[in-house]
Amino acid sequence: MERIWLKQYPAGVPADVDVTRYTSLVELLEESFSKFSDRKAFICMDKSISYRDLDEMSLALAAYLQSKGLQKGARVALMMPNVLQYPVSTAAVLRAGYTVVNVNPLYTPRELEHQLKDSAPRRLSFWRISQPPCSR
Repeated sequence: MERIWLKQYPAGVPADVDVTRYTSLVELLEESFSKFSDRKAFICMDKSISYRDLDEMSLALAAYLQSKGLQKGARVALMMPNVLQYPVSTAAVLRAGYTVVNVNPLYTPRELEHQLKDSAPRRLSFWRISQPPCSR
């Protein structure tokens, strides 16, 4: 198969990734937090968070999740649109030692019921509409 997307890669971006370089996704994230701490990690509606912000906020949320007594590997459902809270929540769940269950906020009630029954999460985190988008 011709990988035509490789033509769009900037110079220095490898075509293949060594999947044995990291023992976990958390290890990759933590290296990135350290290596790129002053760079913007995500931008949403003219708001941004740096890798340092992502590191600090996800550590705080991970500690909170762990304080709730979930067992390692517990499934935590995240039901959010594309907002800055999503990468923070995802990193936090992974750093806490849990499993992320992505839930589409546009699911119908029937689809949501099926997703939650199938994945059996121990916690559900969602973005409230009353919450300003991309707020800290």
